[in-house]
Amino acid sequence: MAEPMIADHIVEYPGGYTRSIGPAISRYLTGLRDGRILGVKSKTAGVLVPPVEYDPNTSEEIGGSDDDWVEVGPAGTVESFTWVRRPRAEKQPFSQPFAFALIKPDGADTAMLHAVVVSSPDDLSIGMRVMPHWKVARSGSVRDIEAWVPLPSGVTPPAAPPRTVNADGEGAVTGLIQPIKLHYTISAGVATTRYLDGMAQGKIAGGRAPGSTEVYAASRGTDPKTGEPTSIDVDIADTGCITTFCVVNIPGLSALAPPVPFVSAHVLLDGADNTIMALIRGCEAHEVRMGMRVKAKWAEKLTRTHHSLEWFEPTGEPDAPYDDYKDNL
Repeated sequence: MAEPMIADHIVEYPGGYTRSIGPAISRYLTGLRDGRILGVKSKTAGVLVPPVEYDPNTSEEIGGSDDDWVEVGPAGTVESFTWVRRPRAEKQPFSQPFAFALIKPDGADTAMLHAVVVSSPDDLSIGMRVMPHWKVARSGSVRDIEAWVPLPSGVTPPAAPPRTVNADGEGAVTGLIQPIKLHYTISAGVATTRYLDGMAQGKIAGGRAPGSTEVYAASRGTDPKTGEPTSIDVDIADTGCITTFCVVNIPGLSALAPPVPFVSAHVLLDGADNTIMALIRGCEAHEVRMGMRVKAKWAEKLTRTHHSLEWFEPTGEPDAPYDDYKDNL
């Protein structure tokens, strides 16, 4: 019996996910960078923190005037919380146990989600008074408040410390770069193991359900139409045609990616009723087209991994007729 195939993977967006932000969040994050918590006034819901661009009850646009904005806090009240007993590395803001809480800053009518740091859950309660612990190196992020901490009775929260960088001439925060990284472990099932065993032999394994004539390359184990197990093994040709494709011009998406521009395409293999995604090489990017006949380029050393199939390249045959692949676009 073959050893179970278990692998750890990391999916990471290179450089982080970059997004623009609207005027309300821009003003809010710029305020945090400057050590202030800002809310926006709504006619029907009071002062909203974090701010939004439209009244939640009437959809009326709000925040367009300076008079719509108000500074709140810095002290606040815990409205609810959950204790994180075992923080996960790279997933949570602290390595020691802490709480996520909904905190209503003084002067606000809504609560904001943030972290509260105390020694144990016994030190935290609903109605507890807290204050922000500001970072010195602030950049315009909700993490500019490192955490909320207990506010002793009779104590006035201190102002945010001066930033470590010179903010003269600095504009408003208009965008965010959010790191995205996912660790996961996968255990190959029967169908995936069959497919990877085929890779080690230079074959593309597929499957068919007993009640169907449709063959699926790299089957996931069930017929997508009926849900029946694809228990009948079928070896599929390593030739086919391109149905759709895209030309990638963004460098650095993967350490395994070829130099840009390169082509990623859906390939309908001969004898299969579904497409697989693959790199297209062996020709210039501008030469790739729908219907182009291609053949698999196998690695010199075959292994039980998808790296055995390096890419597809043109065969030089005439293009496939549109009718042959029109149902797989």
